[in-house]
Amino acid sequence: MNSVFNYGIDHLSIGICLDIAAGKTKGIINADADNAIRASWREVEKIVHAQKPVYGINTGFGPLCDTRISEADTSLLQSNILKSHSVGVGSAIPQEIAKLMLITKVHALAQGYSGIAPDTLQRVIWYIDHDIIPIVPEKGSVGASGDLAPLSHLFLPLIGLGYVYEDGTKLPAGDVLKKHNLQPLVLGPKEGLALINGTQFILAFAIKAVQRLDEALNRADLIGAMSVEGLMGSARPFDARIHALRPFKGTKHVADRLFTLLNGSEINSSHINCDRVQDPYSLRCMPQVHGASRNAWLHLKELTEIELNSVTDNPVIFNADDTISGGNFHGQPLALPLDYATVAAAELGNIADRRCYLMSEGRYGLPKLLTLDAGLNSGLMIPQYTTAALVTENKTLCFPASADSVPTSLGQEDHVSMGSISGRKLHQVIDNIEYIQAIELLYASQAMDFRRPLQSTPVIEALHEKVRQQVPHIQDDRIFSDDINSLHQLITDGSFLATANDAAIKNNINLSHDEFGIY
Repeated sequence: MNSVFNYGIDHLSIGICLDIAAGKTKGIINADADNAIRASWREVEKIVHAQKPVYGINTGFGPLCDTRISEADTSLLQSNILKSHSVGVGSAIPQEIAKLMLITKVHALAQGYSGIAPDTLQRVIWYIDHDIIPIVPEKGSVGASGDLAPLSHLFLPLIGLGYVYEDGTKLPAGDVLKKHNLQPLVLGPKEGLALINGTQFILAFAIKAVQRLDEALNRADLIGAMSVEGLMGSARPFDARIHALRPFKGTKHVADRLFTLLNGSEINSSHINCDRVQDPYSLRCMPQVHGASRNAWLHLKELTEIELNSVTDNPVIFNADDTISGGNFHGQPLALPLDYATVAAAELGNIADRRCYLMSEGRYGLPKLLTLDAGLNSGLMIPQYTTAALVTENKTLCFPASADSVPTSLGQEDHVSMGSISGRKLHQVIDNIEYIQAIELLYASQAMDFRRPLQSTPVIEALHEKVRQQVPHIQDDRIFSDDINSLHQLITDGSFLATANDAAIKNNINLSHDEFGIY
């Protein structure tokens, strides 16, 4: 454990949140946060005893907000809401996403505006610290009034219901509590509502998407640079002077990375005086296309971090005489940028597919289909079919879920964000991008082989060598899905980017910029 994070007090970044989930940072509630939590908890007790109607404390939920609940039943009301709202369906979300939901919920509640009991938050932290992760179905949230269904499943284990993963095994939550000599909690007034009101399902998917899309963007530049070398493209479109004339942050960043990656390349310098006037768009417009996707990523990162440090409960408790039923639970602020980021991610696949096609055409001194014996061998004809299929699949996933709204709760909740769907779709697109990038890497590495004995730059050569350790040069046809899966593994296990980073550090090459980090 390298560091400590104070829930409800410190500023939570995407990187820190991921570190808490990975066990690299420990999240705690310090004395200041504990005082704020207890003060809010006591204010809720005052509301109950005064019998002043406040939504969700002594009233029913949704369209039942005008139904009064007796003081004696205020606790039962809170356990009932967890049970009745646990209506999720489909496969379980990844354990890391569920853990991120726990972490972000603690941080929101620990700010002291939700009336949660200190013991309840400590129990949630116990689940985080012991890596005992509730099982949450992926479907069922409309992304407003909070992510009600997934959050209900997330917190059923607090009252001894539902299921959890412990050491990778699915177990009844009640059995796990008994194993650890713990009793199910009896929720007090407002606690059930506080637990399930919020955007933590959408937020957790956004956090992980920021990380995954960041990695995909970094790979896009690296693999794109390898494709430039394989196609003997020009580095001049990456000159900083032209991008100063149109200074989008993402464009300038990508141009700088590509120029740095290609600077000093023997392959690149060997054709400086060739008669090719300009390259196809998929090569020379990488700063504009990859850069536009980076701009979308920056926007998603900014809004995700705001949400990370927000209170998304309802009602918000300022004191017993000052409670506000508002709409901080509404997922629209994240739904829109998630849909935007989905389009941005899909574009990385669109342009990568075009580069694969370009490398297979037999232009610029490359053999047709990147094989010397085309005819008997099909060479790299069909992998581009796969990129084409994945690109089209991504296009079908680009319809913005946030453009739709289906009224719920007998019309009380008459506009919803559908942001939960936006978050899940973005990850489906990134899944496909990872395979598209593996295929472009297969093409680019093969194309570079035909430029030997000329060498590229240290980072690109290190990446090419890493590929060749996994996938040999293609002489004759073979089962290319094996190669694609090997390169997909290289991409998804982090070793591709690690190789690039190690080579950059070793050769004193700077490929990063603080603004494009997640801490």
